[in-house]
Amino acid sequence: MRVFVTGATGFIGSVVVNELLKTGHQVLGLTRSDAGAKSLATAGAEVHRGSLEDLESLRSGAAAAEGVIHLAFKHDAFNSDFSKFVANCETDRQAIEAIGSVLAGSDRPFVVTSGTGLANTVPGQPAREDNPIINSSVIPRAASEEAAASVAVRGVNVSVVRLPQVHDQVKQGLITYAVALAREKGVSPYVGDGLNRWPAAHVLDTTHLYRLALEKQYSGAKYHAVAEEGVPLRDIAEVIGKGLKIPVVSMSPEEAAAHFGWLALFVGRDAPASSAQTQKRLGWHPTGPGMIADLERMNYFES
Repeated sequence: MRVFVTGATGFIGSVVVNELLKTGHQVLGLTRSDAGAKSLATAGAEVHRGSLEDLESLRSGAAAAEGVIHLAFKHDAFNSDFSKFVANCETDRQAIEAIGSVLAGSDRPFVVTSGTGLANTVPGQPAREDNPIINSSVIPRAASEEAAASVAVRGVNVSVVRLPQVHDQVKQGLITYAVALAREKGVSPYVGDGLNRWPAAHVLDTTHLYRLALEKQYSGAKYHAVAEEGVPLRDIAEVIGKGLKIPVVSMSPEEAAAHFGWLALFVGRDAPASSAQTQKRLGWHPTGPGMIADLERMNYFES
């Protein structure tokens, strides 16, 4: 299959590109930079110039492909005060709708990216694939799934992969930012008793799931790329503290807000997630290292 991949040079996207190429697919990778074009060409992918804001580049990329995996998301909001997050989620909505407008009425698969936290609608219970999602007025990231539902009504063969904290020994989703803050402020905190949980999966397991979702083409399916249902935040804080050789402390929600800034929106949440339905439907069985194992092996003194 010739697959158009957005976010093709990102942390997950670059591994998805390799996964597709090694299993016989062709890749048309979206990039806006010369460096991205060079990395895609080196990997053996075809380069497609464009960006999330350039909707025509998304339409033309989708038109030239037999399937689409949409991984791109504007992460600049995560680098400061989170003020751009709502706008970036709406940019993603527009991107999905633009790609969907080209695929409507065809059987070409379209895999959209979302987050497991949207399906945490039963307090204390792991999010399930068939749970209703929290809408975008509460969690802006839901705009992506709302857009997927919108294009599905127009006859697009769309499915959704919901991500947990995706990790290797260099990056770990939102935990990457927690590590940077701990290094900067000299303390590794958790909130309250720290027993709230985050789901996780190794990047190689995650990219394998994207390929299966593309190939199986179950229209309307929701998948959870979850290997570990919930890693306690206290355990995460402790391994970060050990790695950086700094104190590990409990903070109140008010203290956490001052320490974490925008990340405080997430660090106190209990957000476990299950992938039982995903594993059964796709025959996907994650085998990669766990979150704590990767955190224990990372180099904490590489800035």
